[in-house]
Amino acid sequence: MYIIMNIMKTKKNPILPQAKKILEIFGENIKLARLRRKLSMQQVAERAGISRSTLVKVEKGDDGVSMGSYFQVLFVMRLDKDFLKVAKDDVLGRKIQDAGLVTKQRAPKKAKEHDGQK
Repeated sequence: MYIIMNIMKTKKNPILPQAKKILEIFGENIKLARLRRKLSMQQVAERAGISRSTLVKVEKGDDGVSMGSYFQVLFVMRLDKDFLKVAKDDVLGRKIQDAGLVTKQRAPKKAKEHDGQK
């Protein structure tokens, strides 16, 4: 039995402290949005198709909860469009991309020769 239980455990990658803090703030924001809408935990959990205990973890910013569960909760509260804002305006990524762009000098294209015409 010990071997079976040990095999069933999944290895969890550690999350960086700064990332954990951001996830906790994200969970708190979700909780505040739920409270502003005057929705109970049970209502949101049922509508999102998750257990109440999973919703508790979402609202605490638990890194073990799937991204799908987070999204379902956002969807239920009509905050799913906010999800599309993530990484949309990637200023740093665009700067890195632009810095790596090298434009090659190309020779002008030759005029195409038409059949029988030169």
